[in-house]
This record gives sequence, structure tokens and C-alpha cells, in this order.
Amino acid sequence: MKYVQPRPSSIVAALYTARDLEVDVAVLHGPSGCSFKHARLLEEDGMRVLTTSLAENEFVFGGQGRLEDVILYAEEKFAPKRMAVMGTCVSMIIGEDLQAAIDNSGVSTETIAVDIHAGFTENIDGVIATLKPAAEIGWISLDELVRQQELLKAANQVERLRGAAVREYIEPSRGDLKHKVAERLVDIIQEGKKGVAIMNAKKETAYMFADGLTALHELAPDAPIVYSVNLEMRGLPKVRRDAERIIADLDATGLSYVKQGALDEYGATGDMLGRWIQDENPDFAFITGVPHAIPREYTDGIECFSVTNGPRQVAPLKDLGHEHVVVEIDLHPRTLGVRSIVESEFGAVIRSFL
Repeated sequence: MKYVQPRPSSIVAALYTARDLEVDVAVLHGPSGCSFKHARLLEEDGMRVLTTSLAENEFVFGGQGRLEDVILYAEEKFAPKRMAVMGTCVSMIIGEDLQAAIDNSGVSTETIAVDIHAGFTENIDGVIATLKPAAEIGWISLDELVRQQELLKAANQVERLRGAAVREYIEPSRGDLKHKVAERLVDIIQEGKKGVAIMNAKKETAYMFADGLTALHELAPDAPIVYSVNLEMRGLPKVRRDAERIIADLDATGLSYVKQGALDEYGATGDMLGRWIQDENPDFAFITGVPHAIPREYTDGIECFSVTNGPRQVAPLKDLGHEHVVVEIDLHPRTLGVRSIVESEFGAVIRSFL
């Protein structure tokens, strides 16, 4: 499908993957403005992002020497344990050899070359382009590489079938009014209805999506609600570390839950969670993170309260029959660089009913 709405960048996906691999410094070989917003956000998460600042002269004559200088500068300035050199549209079009620049720079730091640009149809190409050299250098196993590739395919399929990639253009929406949705949630709990509360979140977004579950538990600790979180211990180094921290925070609240899936398995958990929902046979479902991973056949007849951070995910969720959809607009920037659960807007609204 040819989209007319902006879609995630494969260069940005490569940067976030390098972060998950515990890369200390990433060097973007391109113009200084390339991926500027996300480069700044990633620095909040502890990964330094440098640029070779290619300009018109280098567009014509190349910037290989400049790249070698920046790679060497990064090692001398920051003493990193791991580095990644990232391509951009410009450097890939003019045929820059990233690996040759790493070799010629003379650095001793373990460094991978990621040949990537933003012209790929799917942003997962940036993830795979980063994971393959990581496997070659021994940062991850070949089994983990295969696992990641399967998970990426599953996540992509979910977006095409039921997510923000289901149509060429989806009107952004702020979703339903949070206080109105919270009022209905309180009412259905007071009616004694049985519920399930599910976090099926993507990586670090769980730091905020988990807050919805803790807020619900604070509101109604004795209500007939069973909880599920995707915090099984699998994935890249940072993903596992985030799961450990969120588990510690949840346990401190006294919340009882089952673990179903890992933080990088959000796109592959749909049928498993759907079968679990059917087994529990609830009157309502409170789902945070990636609610659309669960096929409609499992939630038909159940009143669904869904929390997403995607304005273009509202319409697809409504199409799936989710009656209540709220959006945490600024979620992702607020979950970078954090080490504990962050209060969400909807969580705060739920707590206002205490």
C-alpha cells in the first residue's frame, strides 16, 4: 500500500534498536538535521548521537574522511564500549562505505556499520539492518536474530490488519474524553461486573501503560478483575532491564498478575491473550499498549476500554468494536530515560475517583 500519511522511519528504528543493544554512541552519517528529534530524545535514554553534518560539498564529493574523523572523535571523547555507524539517505545514495570508514579510523571500540536509509517501505528494515551486524559481531545470538525477525513480521502484520497501517490515510484523533471513559469504568466496576486488565505494551512505553493497571487496582483493589502484563524476561538487553524495573514497581503495589508475553512480543500475543480472555469470560476488558493486537473475534460482546498512544489508532480500534478509546498523546517522550513507572493522564483521571 502507498501511504499518504507519514509513517515511521527506518533510520529512527535503527537508532532505537542500537539503543536496545546498549550502544553508547551512534554516529549518523548524514546532514545535521537528519532524525534530529529522535536523536535528542535518545540522548535522554543515555545513548549519545553524533552526526557528520554532511553538506552540499559532501553531497557531491563524498564524506568518507569526515566520517572517519567523527568515529575517532567519538571514541576519544566518550570512551564507549559499543558504537554504531548509521547510514542516512544522503550517505547511501552517494555510496559511502561505512565499514571501510570504521576500519580506516583505527578505533578499537566494537563498532557496527548499519547500511540504512529512510526509503524502505517498512521501518522494521531499520531494525533488521541493525540486528544483523550485531549478530555477526556477537552482541546477540543467531537464535535471537531469528526470534526478532519473526516478532517484527508479526508486529507488521498487526499494523496492516488492525492498526495505523490499515488504510492509506487515517484521520488523527485524541480519542474519547478521559473523564467520561473513567466514569463509565467506575460505574461498571460498582455494578460488580467481572473484568480483565491487560498491558500489552511495546518496550519502554510500558513505563506509562503499566500505570493504568496500577490506577485501576488502587481504585478497586477488591473488584473481580484479573490482570495480565507482557513482562516475561526475553528480548534485547535494555528490554529485559526495563521489564525487571516495571515488575519491581508492580510488585511494590501489591498487584497480583500473570505474565503473558515479553515487551518485544506485543505484536505476537494477540491469539494467546484472546484465548485467555475467552477463558476468563469477562464483562469488560481494560487494555493498554497495543490493544489492536487482539483479533476482534475474542472481544466481541465484551465492553472494551482501550488506551493507546497513537492518534491514528483510534479509528481502527473503534472499527474493532472497542467502545471506549483514550489516547496518551505525549507518552513516548515521557518514557525515555525513566527507570520507574510514570503516571499517565488516564491513570490520574482514574485516581481522581478515589
